[in-house]
Amino acid sequence: MNIAVVGVTGMVGQVMLRVLEERNLEITTLIPVASEKSVGTEITFKGKQIKVVSMEDAIAMKPHIALFSAGGSVSLEFAPQFAAAGTTVIDNSSAFRMQANTKLIVPEINASTLTRDDKIIANPNCSTIQLVMAMAPLHRAYGIKRLVISTYQSITGTGVKAVEQLDNEMAGKQGALAYHYPIHRNAIPACDVFEDNGYTKEELKLVNETQKILNDNSIGVTATAVRIPVVGGHSESVNIALRKEFNISDIRKLLAATEGITVQDNPDTNTYPMPLMAQGKDAVFVGRIRRDLSQENTLNMWIVADNLRKGAATNAVQIAQYLIANKIVS
Repeated sequence: MNIAVVGVTGMVGQVMLRVLEERNLEITTLIPVASEKSVGTEITFKGKQIKVVSMEDAIAMKPHIALFSAGGSVSLEFAPQFAAAGTTVIDNSSAFRMQANTKLIVPEINASTLTRDDKIIANPNCSTIQLVMAMAPLHRAYGIKRLVISTYQSITGTGVKAVEQLDNEMAGKQGALAYHYPIHRNAIPACDVFEDNGYTKEELKLVNETQKILNDNSIGVTATAVRIPVVGGHSESVNIALRKEFNISDIRKLLAATEGITVQDNPDTNTYPMPLMAQGKDAVFVGRIRRDLSQENTLNMWIVADNLRKGAATNAVQIAQYLIANKIVS
């Protein structure tokens, strides 16, 4: 099994390598791929030094799977070229997510829809993945009518430049800015760029991707996405209007029994999810589960996950594992 990691020198690319090592995939050849300026440099994988190759050389090597985390423009240009060479591409950018003929996959929810014909598979947005992990079992059991989402997102979702900005501000140094404003001791209600309707692209991803993954465009979704000065992961406050009556204890049991979810919900012991505790972990953590006292058949919950792992790298590697285990690639 030959696997390429495209964008290997970036934050998500580095985490992809880590997850591939941890999950011990039987990889015959790992092909690290990056921009021309990184070609010839070396990365470490399973204790070995491997030279980074160019996109063209990687395509010529015809890997079975290519994990992409190099940005939408790179994916649009090169993912089809890998696919034409017979490679199955798992793309972490937004380039293909909403294309009608491209499947948007969270393995625990809809991996069973994948076939050999799916040569480009889209990895959802980080904030969407952790949301739908918790929403999918609720939708199956009760039907979701509407979601009101507020996100509190890690600066790692922006990239290395944002981490450097926060580090500089905390140290009192001048440096390049990833945001229009200081992020230290601040909250910026603008993740991604604004659209004409006043929403940001990040907020609209939550709307459109949630409906596509849950296969139900009737679900009403509205979102406000906020960047905060943390590095451990994204947090989400979600208000969920269901189509059926529920018991809170049943909701907790349902979520606790769902693969990939860890329920942390005990106010008596101050037990609830936090990005500080989620960092470096693959689970989606859910807590503060309570009934909305203002509206029937509605509840609130707090969802946290490491956006670089389950929100990006881990989800992509899980897709690769599913493809291999089910002989969809070989």
